[in-house]
Amino acid sequence: MPTVAPLDIDGHVLAVEFLKDTPVFASAAGMIHRLEGGEKVTEAHQGMLTCIRDPHSDSLISGGEDGKVLRIAADGGVTVLAEAPRKWITQLAAGPQGAVAYAYGKSSFVRLADGSTKEFTEERTVEGLAFAPKGLRIAAARYNGVSLHWVGMSAQPVNLEWKGAHTGVTFSPDGQFVVTTMQENALHGWKLDSKPGGEARHMRMTGYPAKVKSLSWSAKGKWLASSGAPAAIVWPFQSKDGPMGKAPQELGTRANIMATSVKFHPVEDILAIGFIDGMILAVRIGDAKEALLRRPGKGAITSMSWSKSGKLLAFASEAGDCGVVDISA
Repeated sequence: MPTVAPLDIDGHVLAVEFLKDTPVFASAAGMIHRLEGGEKVTEAHQGMLTCIRDPHSDSLISGGEDGKVLRIAADGGVTVLAEAPRKWITQLAAGPQGAVAYAYGKSSFVRLADGSTKEFTEERTVEGLAFAPKGLRIAAARYNGVSLHWVGMSAQPVNLEWKGAHTGVTFSPDGQFVVTTMQENALHGWKLDSKPGGEARHMRMTGYPAKVKSLSWSAKGKWLASSGAPAAIVWPFQSKDGPMGKAPQELGTRANIMATSVKFHPVEDILAIGFIDGMILAVRIGDAKEALLRRPGKGAITSMSWSKSGKLLAFASEAGDCGVVDISA
């Protein structure tokens, strides 16, 4: 068994991310806990609703019940990026060139590095946001599909339609696919046409016993892992048509114990799978070989993050039962 350094935090922990080599935990109470030669705590929000890592800088972006969008630096320094009094900020995305997107109601906003903001309105509530990997383009998940907006242009959005409530959205690392989580127990995907005005092709990814709350792309974008079953469901995206007509792999299967969080290793095709009972497995895609990283603990695993080297895995739980696993041994 790898060694686990435990950290007990009061209440539900929404997210954990590594900033440089420091694991940083974000609690629903609004606190940021940094494990840096001991535990250091920063108060960020009066009630935090979401927290993500900005992949373009070593910082976190968070949103709260106080209507604030914050950037939290590796040293715990807090910068207010936006304020929307009396609004709850539940959706965020971090983009290139210092851009940050947030949403409330039927509007998504993109704040650019110079402080200017662009607003994009939808007919229905915005339920998820993602930036494309290249170019300043944002996807907004909503009822009956996804809208794709070019931030720097006044062009009409590209509407990807599919009936039902879409609750989250992600681009594949190569930007060729858009995938949403749905209110029903399914994912939906579109293969984007590289030609302007071309039709996107649909991908149905169904058969889940529960809602999918966690997604993770492998380092090279060949696989998309998901929760929502008593195993990690991993869809193949190696071919130009993605998972169309292909069955997914089921990794780390456990009898009736649901996977609640998935996170791919930053270098290898190895997947960390967190379960509703607090257990964590690492599974190799190539041969489905499993390694136990953590025995069951208090609370479902809500979030996991690998260090850049891939030697440490930090985890958070809904009961505040957190820690860092050292797998280098």
